[in-house]
Amino acid sequence: MWISCVLFASTATAAILRPMGQQPLSPSSVLGENSIARECLAEGVVCLEKGGARLPSPFYREPANGSFFNNYGDVSIDSDVSWSSVSKADFVVFNEELAKGILGKKPKVDFMFAVSPYLHESPVYVPGLNRLFFSELSQNLPMYVVDLDEAQPTVEEYLADPPIYVPNGAFYSGGKIYYAVAGSNATVASAKLSTQQRPGIIALDPYTNTTEVLLNNYFGLALPGCDDIVVDPQTGFIWFTVPYYSWWLQIADLPPHTKSGTFRFDPKTGSVVIVDDDMRSPNGIAFSPNSAHLYISDTAAAGASAPISMDVPSPGIPGILFNTTEKRTIYKYDVVDQGRAIVNKRPIHYDTIGTVPDGLKAARNGLVVTASGNGLTVLTEFGDVILRAQTNFTVNNFQWVEGADKSWTEVWMVGQGGVARVSWDLQGVQAR
Repeated sequence: MWISCVLFASTATAAILRPMGQQPLSPSSVLGENSIARECLAEGVVCLEKGGARLPSPFYREPANGSFFNNYGDVSIDSDVSWSSVSKADFVVFNEELAKGILGKKPKVDFMFAVSPYLHESPVYVPGLNRLFFSELSQNLPMYVVDLDEAQPTVEEYLADPPIYVPNGAFYSGGKIYYAVAGSNATVASAKLSTQQRPGIIALDPYTNTTEVLLNNYFGLALPGCDDIVVDPQTGFIWFTVPYYSWWLQIADLPPHTKSGTFRFDPKTGSVVIVDDDMRSPNGIAFSPNSAHLYISDTAAAGASAPISMDVPSPGIPGILFNTTEKRTIYKYDVVDQGRAIVNKRPIHYDTIGTVPDGLKAARNGLVVTASGNGLTVLTEFGDVILRAQTNFTVNNFQWVEGADKSWTEVWMVGQGGVARVSWDLQGVQAR
């Protein structure tokens, strides 16, 4: 979950369900010989000299402060006219050699739908239905579903039975969608619908539309709010992150009763175990394709100074405080003890390209992809930045889908104000 300068209102409004034409972000065709940025590889792609390691002085980029956020392309460089092409490009390349195999011959970013300015999260693909589900982080109970069978994909509201209040992370496994649920309320009413819910894990059968609560407490205490979720295909264990964002965003009626952390849940036995309690704001979570490594992002910069005490209310307006010097980092762990524990924590990416590393996934070849700011960042497993895919809204999360050619090279991004599609050659892990 990520919060930008667009904050929650006290009541929700439905998404604006209108398709939009492609809005290509094309670079300027007039670039100097000694420019930092140049057109390369394909239309809409800009490559940076030495990954932008050396910028001409003077240059300046305003740091985020909670009311103002920007992206990498917003660096001000008066002495190099080529730099303006960075913010306009569909793709910004930091390592041209590695980017070739990712982008392919005709990469593109299509803006598909305009939606409300609320956060949009938990994108999840069901291959048997060829549909993409995602949620809106508001008091609006219906979720959304994109029908990918249509020549022009369409989006409509979707309501589970019983409804799920603020699902924030999602993972498809074995015919079911497993949701990490952030919303907490004794009674939630929306459009004459109501539900009772505490944060935890809820399973949805997308074929019957029915939901089942799998976890809603930690030894009798309500969890602060679950953020993201992943199922280990090797063990069937469900791993999920628990930060404090539900309280700060006023989508929970209870202040935090437990510490933030990352947990492992066994749906067969009901056992829930904390596996990491070092992070203040654990957020995105993803396994490497072979389940040998786990990646978790800590987005403590978003909310570093916000109160969590039962005696101190959340900020006066829904939203969170931002500290630009705090953690917005992706960490890599080794998975040990028969898939039950993680060790050897090390940082691989400190994210200032966008805002904070929110959605987090591993590609089929082991590359790491994260949603941050106005797009996606592709990294090596060691944290080297390869490229950015950019759109015109803040991206909260993303999901690979099978695609018409069944290649699993199509990615859908969801976020604040928009839904977009990335077409490239980077394959996602096939949903099972």
